[in-house]
Amino acid sequence: QVQLVESGGGSVQAGGSLRLSCAASGGTLSWYTMGWFRQAPGKEREFVAALSRRGFTRDYTDSVKGRFTISRDITKNTVYLQMNSLKPDDTAVYFCAARNAFTIATLTHEYDYWGQGTQVTVSS
Repeated sequence: QVQLVESGGGSVQAGGSLRLSCAASGGTLSWYTMGWFRQAPGKEREFVAALSRRGFTRDYTDSVKGRFTISRDITKNTVYLQMNSLKPDDTAVYFCAARNAFTIATLTHEYDYWGQGTQVTVSS
């Protein structure tokens, strides 16, 4: 069973950048499709980005396209979410998730393992 630990969150002004990391242990990231989700106060957890198991396919929610990039470093067993041009609406707790399948998914129940989350706060 893979364990996921997110890091890299923090507070930033609008227009700034952050890079989130998701380190995996107990399993190899190349075995999983990886996703990033976020949850703002009072809202449901929502899909942000995903990278397929073989690393060939990426998907993003419309609101982050062109600003966020998901990537992975297999040698470090880590997935990243590079976030540029941040907006106050990006404020949320960001979660890393792993799906034991080849294809990308955008719904929370389609992912098998979750990290504890990291807070991102964007001020105007």
